[in-house]
Amino acid sequence: MSARELITEHLDLWTGAVTKKSSSGRGSNGKVELTGVKKLRELILELALLGKLVKAEESDEPAHQLLSKIESEKSRLAAEKVIKKPKKLEAASGGEPYQVPSNWCWVRLGQVTNYGVTDKAEPNQVADNTWVLELEDIEKESSKLLNKVRYTERQFRSSKNRFERGDVLYGKLRPYLDKVLVADEPGVCTTEIIPIRGYLGLLPEFLRLALKSPSFRRYANDSTHGMNLPRLGTDKARLAMIPLPPEREQHRIVQKVDELMALCDRLEQQTSDQLEAHETLVDTLLGTLTQSENATELADNWARLAAHFDALLTTEQSIDKLKQTILQLAVTGRLVKRDVGDEPASELLNSVTAERRELVQSGKVRAPKIPANTDLQISPPFPLPRNWNWVRLGELFAIVTDGDHQAPPKSEEGVPFLVIGNLNTGRIDFAGCKHVNENYYSQLDWSRKPTNGDLLYTVTGSYGIPIKVLTCKAFCVQRHVAILRATASTPRDYVKLVLESEYGQFYADEIATGIAQKTVPLTGLRKMPIPLPPQAEQYRIVQKVDELMALCDQLKERLNQASETRCQLAESIVEGALS
Repeated sequence: MSARELITEHLDLWTGAVTKKSSSGRGSNGKVELTGVKKLRELILELALLGKLVKAEESDEPAHQLLSKIESEKSRLAAEKVIKKPKKLEAASGGEPYQVPSNWCWVRLGQVTNYGVTDKAEPNQVADNTWVLELEDIEKESSKLLNKVRYTERQFRSSKNRFERGDVLYGKLRPYLDKVLVADEPGVCTTEIIPIRGYLGLLPEFLRLALKSPSFRRYANDSTHGMNLPRLGTDKARLAMIPLPPEREQHRIVQKVDELMALCDRLEQQTSDQLEAHETLVDTLLGTLTQSENATELADNWARLAAHFDALLTTEQSIDKLKQTILQLAVTGRLVKRDVGDEPASELLNSVTAERRELVQSGKVRAPKIPANTDLQISPPFPLPRNWNWVRLGELFAIVTDGDHQAPPKSEEGVPFLVIGNLNTGRIDFAGCKHVNENYYSQLDWSRKPTNGDLLYTVTGSYGIPIKVLTCKAFCVQRHVAILRATASTPRDYVKLVLESEYGQFYADEIATGIAQKTVPLTGLRKMPIPLPPQAEQYRIVQKVDELMALCDQLKERLNQASETRCQLAESIVEGALS
């Protein structure tokens, strides 16, 4: 089967194999990675470097003869002092990485290129229109040139590496980013980019493919030095082995790879367009639910939507949007039926107020400050059903505070001390957490010790994530986490839904302050208007939301299983093509 047939006969698989990009916190956007097309690109490169992408031709001069010519050319250039005499490479250790065609040969990168020989350029040695290349200008993995900047726009003070048209520019810093391109004009670049010039008969475009091949990437990543800023050292790079085909076959390989990568580009664009169109359709149809003006219209819109669930809910992102729609319907009073026999929400508020008063009298919490008249009024963000009330979030809790503002003493063991990273999945995760000693914990105020039934709420960085405390285990939190201490009557589960809803997230975005790292101020959080239903209706809302969220999770699990199967199939096809 030819490479083109391999692509075209499995189009559905290549375009359908997608995985969700890893992310956590409220900023998680549900974006996906086109895993199938990515695998396909890797397969094309591997086939090219295995000698399986194009047919060999008997008239091609064998690579070992090309290598002899390269060695002669290097000797001539060194004798004429055009280049320095190349350093002798260490003897090869181990065998060849894999088998290549009989008319190919394995060579060291330092044998066939000038790797490590760089011409420096100072700021006063370049013209205003000189191309100045930085690593940030090259897209990772694809190696596409994102931006071409001239010296007039990017002046520099330190030395740069000079390169010529046709040089292969290799990003040696963090080689796993896979940044390699062929220069289409002269310029200068950061010293983290190495200009590489092949000797006689080594095509720059083929050398670029060799440096982007999976085997070279593995070698480069295994050969770096430095923990935080891993780099491929010059000596290690010169010892790297790359396959060398006949010169004419190099041209055919590059031409075929370009043709197939262009096909991958079209597949990728087509899939992205389809996903974007699907997302727009989901937004539009789910929007009809939240915009329904009455229960009858909502029921009609829901029935219309439910008839097309199979076509609509085909991505994790669409299911997440359905979850948000369910929450928005819940907090606006349109998810469950109302019962005229329910006690009004004001009765629940009276119970919480009485319990807060008892805590004040017992000395556990301070009496709340009397707010100004403007603070007593709430401008309704949206209309509420009858028997619902707008209340401030602070009125529903004994106290809304945060973790201790003093830097706690570090301890190897003791009481867990949780930071945003332990909470940004929406659950408490004690794995790998920090600790404080018992003495520090014992001196904390009662309100700063989260207890079973409280709500936690992240206020900095990944802000806006509510977490219900479901453990009696002692722990404390950093000051970037709000503690919402509940009373016996506090509607914790319902308030958590409000904070998770689109309305709750929009409110957090509106009051968050800061530039580099935004923070939700506690004063603003306490004043948040909460749409409060009667207590009996709250129970029905929470129960219905739990039921629908469980169905959404089941849908998502089935999607994940199907996606995993498609990815495994793509992997199997790749392995079969390479064997």
